[in-house]
Amino acid sequence: MNCKIGMHSKTNMNSKTGALFVVATPIGNLADITLRAIDLLTQVDLILAEDTRRAATLLRHFKIRTPVKSFHQHNEAAQLPTLLRQLNGGAHIALISDAGTPLISDPGYRLVRGAREQGITVTPAPGASALIAALSASGQAAERFCFEGFLPAKVGPRAQRLQDLKNETRTVIFYEASHRIGATLAALVEAFGGERPVTVAREISKKFETFYCGTVAEVGATLAGDAHHRKGEFVLIVCGAQTRQQEPRQVAEAAEIMQLLMAEMPLKRASAIAARVLKQNRNELYQLGLKLKSEAGGGGG
Repeated sequence: MNCKIGMHSKTNMNSKTGALFVVATPIGNLADITLRAIDLLTQVDLILAEDTRRAATLLRHFKIRTPVKSFHQHNEAAQLPTLLRQLNGGAHIALISDAGTPLISDPGYRLVRGAREQGITVTPAPGASALIAALSASGQAAERFCFEGFLPAKVGPRAQRLQDLKNETRTVIFYEASHRIGATLAALVEAFGGERPVTVAREISKKFETFYCGTVAEVGATLAGDAHHRKGEFVLIVCGAQTRQQEPRQVAEAAEIMQLLMAEMPLKRASAIAARVLKQNRNELYQLGLKLKSEAGGGGG
C-alpha cells in the first residue's frame, strides 16, 4: 500500500544521498499507524526491525514488501559500520522498534548518532509512544515529567534508583513488564510511601486496555489480588513529591549557601552539594540557583 502522500519523504527518496528515517509504529491497534509511516516503509530500500517476526505482521497487514533486516541491542554495534556505508552510498533506511517510537527504551541511538556524525540526514516520522499516550490519559500532572524507562530488575539497584527519585517533584514515568509489576509496585510503596498517587496503564491501545488509578498501595493491592490484572505491558505514572513549604529563614539560608557555592563552581555541582548539606531537593536548589543568577544578571549553568 503506497499512499503517495509523504511529500517530504518522497523528495528525500529521489535524492542521491542516503537518509535514515526513524519511524514510529503502533503500540497496539494497527489503525494507529500514520499514513506517512506507511508511505515511508513502502518506499525505503531497507527496514531495520527489532523483531522481524513482529515487523512481518505489521508489514503484511499493510501489504508492504520492503526487505527487512534484524536490528537489536545484541547486533547493533556489529552492524553499524555496514549500515553507515549503505547510508553513505545512497541507501534509504527506516528504523522501527517492536512498537511505538524507536529509541525510547529500545536500541538505535548508536546508529542515529553515527549517521549524524557523518552528515547523513536523519528524519523522524512521529507517531505512537506508550509513555505519552499513558501520560495524556493518566490524570497526573503533565506539564513537567521525567521518563525513567525500565527500573533495574535486581532488588538492590531498583531500591536505590527509587530512593534517588523519592523527592523528584515532577511526574515520574516508568515502563514495566508483567512478571515484575507486582515487585515494582511493592518497591514503590517502600521508597515513596503507600499514599503517593499513581496511575498504571496496561495494554494501551489494545483490546484489554486498562487504567488503574489510586494510591500506590491501592493499585498494588488491586494487581496483587487478580493475576489477570498483571498480564500485559505496563506504564507507571507516579505523582511527583509535593514541594515542602519552607520557612523564610530556610529559604534565606539556602540562597546564601547557593551563592557561596556558585561563586566557586558550576551551578549543577553547587546544587548537588547544597542538597546534601541542607537535605533539600537538588532540583529545587538548581531552580533557586537559576533565579539567583537571573536576579544578578547572569546566565544559566
